[in-house]
Amino acid sequence: MTALLLDTHAWVWSLMESHRLPPLAAKAIETATQVLVSPISFFEIAQKVRVGKWPEMAPYVAQLPALLAEQGSYVASFTPEIALLAGTLAWEHRDPFDRLLAATALQSQIALVSADRVFDGIVARVWEG
Repeated sequence: MTALLLDTHAWVWSLMESHRLPPLAAKAIETATQVLVSPISFFEIAQKVRVGKWPEMAPYVAQLPALLAEQGSYVASFTPEIALLAGTLAWEHRDPFDRLLAATALQSQIALVSADRVFDGIVARVWEG
């Protein structure tokens, strides 16, 4: 694989070297020539920390851009075309974070690393199990 987009949880698990990231996904991230994280993932983490849904990420919120750079990954583009695609995508799934991630992967023509099967049939998804 040449480039990958990480779902928010996949990015966090890759940062934390979590056992929750399966070997196939970890290997794909390790061997990718470019690993991307959507700006929406920064928003999702910050919002979930703010409302108390992801308290364990609170110490890392301000460091996320630096952690991404340290990891050697990049911020994916967020363009009007991606926003429009997310809004018009013929997909029953209503989660705006997921819709923007799917649109980013589709627009960039890259696979998404995600445990979430909701993406199956919409984008190429890397995981296992």
